[in-house]
Amino acid sequence: MERTASWDSERVQLLGRRISELGLSIAGSRVERLIARLYDELAERGVAFRPPVYLSDQWGCPDGTPLIGVPFYLADERLERIEAEHAGAIEGDDEAMRYLRHEAGHALNYAFRLHERPEFGMLFGDYHRRYDEHYPADPMSREHVRHILGWYAQKHPDEDFAETFAVWMTPGLDWRIEYAEWGALAKLEWLDGIMAEISGIAPAPLEPTDDDLPVGAMTWTVADHYADDEPLLIGDARQFDGDLRRVFAMAADAPAGEPAERYLARHEGELVARVAYWAGGGPGAVRSLLRALSERATTLGLRVAGLEAATLIELTAFGTAVMMHWRYTHAFRAARAEVIS
Repeated sequence: MERTASWDSERVQLLGRRISELGLSIAGSRVERLIARLYDELAERGVAFRPPVYLSDQWGCPDGTPLIGVPFYLADERLERIEAEHAGAIEGDDEAMRYLRHEAGHALNYAFRLHERPEFGMLFGDYHRRYDEHYPADPMSREHVRHILGWYAQKHPDEDFAETFAVWMTPGLDWRIEYAEWGALAKLEWLDGIMAEISGIAPAPLEPTDDDLPVGAMTWTVADHYADDEPLLIGDARQFDGDLRRVFAMAADAPAGEPAERYLARHEGELVARVAYWAGGGPGAVRSLLRALSERATTLGLRVAGLEAATLIELTAFGTAVMMHWRYTHAFRAARAEVIS
């Protein structure tokens, strides 16, 4: 969407307002329609439980509580636009439903305390295992389902269960065929049996407390919400000079080419969205990488020499590789520290 002076002024005003004072509501918003779709899918599966949904700071379930938090920006088109400018993209309905099915799995697990069953530990692992944001994953593993990108089921046993439930519930997906001869099939079959046992039970709904961060308790500003996005600690960005010279060309070799820093600025939103999507990283970390690359490209005087689309593909692949290495380095250090301690 094109930037205008009117939008820039409105954007500044919104960023300065407290989230709790925005008057956000699910009623009449896109979130209301998504919730209705989730409840329809649960009904089609014969599941009586309807996990309550509320607006919060991000997708999630409060620890151990059968509630679903949905990002507040999905309830207002203007806030969606700010999110899209920050993250490079906004969740479409299909992606939002993936998250809702996943969070419904968490809520169901907590409502029925399925993690306390002995079979849960045997199939998914120790529910009380430490939860690490940066985790090693095996892309070739057939012991876990594939639903959210980033091999998210491998993050923690609780996430493994939620992902398994999401796959089980996905309309039009025959999981018995999709996961035939996979180790993950045993988890799906166990879950299918559990759902036959509990599907007709509807626990009493809960209301979120201030500890669960409903929008009414979010007294910080919209700008503050984005200020804590984890950056990438790059250090000396000259380490990327060789990589940049492979993607771009020196000015003498492409005198008519677009300056690389201008190209990077023009495609920043798209690159942030693409790299964060494939690498499973936060947009703040990806954006800090891109801006460091832009500074080095300016210093080196680099220009675009190839096709625009080809350059975009190369930058996406390079950025994803950097973010994945960073992510796995974090996971390795965390695992090593745990062993040493």
